[in-house]
Amino acid sequence: MEYFIREMKPEEYYLLNDFLYEAIFIPEGEEIPPKDIIKKPELQVYVSDFGKKHDFALLAEVNQKVVGAIWCRIMNDYGHIDDNTPSLAVAVLKKYRKLGIGTELMHQMLLLLKKNGYQKVSLSVQKANYAVNLYLKSGFTIIHENADEYIMLCDVTEKSELC
Repeated sequence: MEYFIREMKPEEYYLLNDFLYEAIFIPEGEEIPPKDIIKKPELQVYVSDFGKKHDFALLAEVNQKVVGAIWCRIMNDYGHIDDNTPSLAVAVLKKYRKLGIGTELMHQMLLLLKKNGYQKVSLSVQKANYAVNLYLKSGFTIIHENADEYIMLCDVTEKSELC
């Protein structure tokens, strides 16, 4: 399947709410939360007033349809490390998962962060989430964990055009 990765335009920032909901990991057998769960303050930190100095977002398109998004910003979220390290979120629509789109979104975001002078990027992920493998393959390492989740960090200065 052919897909295209590009920077998100300001008039598309509203899409982040949809992808924030898609990014919520729901363990097998658990009830799917209502869509308005994204209105919680601890989740709105990922998307509220997006478009400031340290905000970056990329989209994945298939046949001119947006099927995935990756975005990051410096924020006090679940994966917060320090005030110089952006935290990352990524989501791909279920129908388009396991096709390499998430991997390419991650690769392009890490290169974009490096190009913009960032040294590292962090994230938080539940241990049961299959995306843990994507993050490990992309160069993230586990720097902290609790019973349910990992805090992971990636050194973007090691990323190159060839990785």
